[in-house]
Amino acid sequence: MGSAPPAFLRFEALGKTYDDVTAVSDVSLGIAQGEFVALVGASGSGKSTLLKCINRLVEPTSGRVLLDGEDVLAGPAAPLRRRIGYVFQGIGLFPHMSVGENIALTPRLEGQSLPDARAAELLELVELDPAMASRMPAELSGGQRQRVGVARALAGDSHLLLMDEPFGALDPITRGQLGERVRRLHEELGLTTLMVTHDMAEALLLATRVLVMDAGQIVADETPEALLSGAGGDVAQALVEVPREQARRLAGIGG
Repeated sequence: MGSAPPAFLRFEALGKTYDDVTAVSDVSLGIAQGEFVALVGASGSGKSTLLKCINRLVEPTSGRVLLDGEDVLAGPAAPLRRRIGYVFQGIGLFPHMSVGENIALTPRLEGQSLPDARAAELLELVELDPAMASRMPAELSGGQRQRVGVARALAGDSHLLLMDEPFGALDPITRGQLGERVRRLHEELGLTTLMVTHDMAEALLLATRVLVMDAGQIVADETPEALLSGAGGDVAQALVEVPREQARRLAGIGG
């Protein structure tokens, strides 16, 4: 038998400290191409810090991150970031740029233009009317702006998509719809996706693998099915208990 292929994304003894505060402590794990991984944990558990070490918005204090076998610190940060789609809660659209100009930002940073037809295709991917390309962000709803944020993250043809609480500011219906669309895009485009969320129900519904963080460490690494079956330990099960109890209460109301 041959050895297993190397992980597409790997953390090796990764650590990050701020003065005397440890945000991430000795994290080692591999993520295969095509996985949809949710990072879940309480506020301050280290999940956003871990995610940002991948695209060097945070640089680790110790250890390393390997992307396709290469240390992400090996070269300049800008070319690395252009290979990685990034969606965050604050959306971050430039208000003085049209929707089309916002989507074209990553190719423009590489000295390339984004054809109008490609911008239209990206808008259709996130279920927006291509005619919205000429509109300004202020004219869009929060859900529409976040869809544009996803389209912008995909404009660089990256196969790695990072999402940091991407749906946290959205109303529940919009949040659910956009989560489902991102999950379908993950499959359709052959992405590897890492999503930070504080919502365990969202993680269980969207991810193929759930990493639970506590005090800077990965304390559980399980499939949604395993977590729902009681695996992962006390911290993970405390998080799973929240949507489980909500489901029980809703069933009681309906009964």
